[in-house]
Amino acid sequence: MLAVIELGGNQFTVKVGDLINVKKQDKEVDLTFSVEALLISDEEWKETKVWVPTVSWSKIELKVIEQFKGEKVRVFKKKSKKRYTRNTGFRAHLTKLEVLSIA
Repeated sequence: MLAVIELGGNQFTVKVGDLINVKKQDKEVDLTFSVEALLISDEEWKETKVWVPTVSWSKIELKVIEQFKGEKVRVFKKKSKKRYTRNTGFRAHLTKLEVLSIA
């Protein structure tokens, strides 16, 4: 089974056993929680169930593996002919989740 879920404003295609990195969720490590799917399908995409806005009877079980910071992204600004440069970095806070079941 495949499912499309929405977490943190982003959509992810997941199946059982997948590990996904999402924007930080305010949940503790080893906590399990469930979300509703936007779309559910079989592996070959032959039988698909879509509901608006979510498939209300669906239940995707997720487990929080860890909270961590992503890789540094370089933010560089420059204005030509003005001797203006700024170089800063940014590291996003992320949560690693494991998909336990799709029902």
